[in-house]
Amino acid sequence: MKILIISPTYNEKKNIKKLIETVFSIDKNYHLLIVDDNSPDSTAVEVEKLIKTYKNLFLEKRPGKAGLGTAYKYGFNWALKKDYDIIIQMDADLSHDPKELPQMVESLKESDLVLGSRYINGISVINWPLRRLILSYGANFYSKIITGMSLFDSTGGYKSWSKKALKSIDLSRVKSQGYSFQIEMNFRAWCNGFKIKEIPIVFHDRTVGESKMSKNIVFEAIFMVWRLRLLKIFNRL
Repeated sequence: MKILIISPTYNEKKNIKKLIETVFSIDKNYHLLIVDDNSPDSTAVEVEKLIKTYKNLFLEKRPGKAGLGTAYKYGFNWALKKDYDIIIQMDADLSHDPKELPQMVESLKESDLVLGSRYINGISVINWPLRRLILSYGANFYSKIITGMSLFDSTGGYKSWSKKALKSIDLSRVKSQGYSFQIEMNFRAWCNGFKIKEIPIVFHDRTVGESKMSKNIVFEAIFMVWRLRLLKIFNRL
């Protein structure tokens, strides 16, 4: 089984070395792709140093900051061209614990898409301000009502895909970013009839660097779920 972990980066120099070292300490056979959007803090330079040590570490540099959604689509296309069996999404800021990777892989034996869920067993979030927690929890409840997906955490970014499920999605039609990118990808897999499983994880808010959350990301998510519902009603997905 060829397993690829994709982690987009923008100004993650302070976190990236620890992420890479931790991933390969868990399993040296994992492959890890860093998609960097020309980080001003020279994240890519740090990755290039580590490539000399880790043969399964890869770096793709893009010309500028173009958003989380496009970074993942770039990584997905890269993975599918190289025929990986399992593709995992993971944030580079260490909010997603690499120790959960074996469980993310193992759970795909019973499903097509696995979501690392912060809310399936109560609330498993550490160090988030109350306002951010309410926003996230509310966004997931809102998404559940509008889209009809019975998911506790459809906005989370820690996910593992089977090649078959990911390949079924026309990535050129996915236009959203941030929260709504995660919702849209889940929705398209769900509409294509693939089995989605949620497993509990503990989400740790970043301790180094700055959050990429913005008002635009929130507003996009509010309107995107209605767009997805209408596209499904009119069979335009």
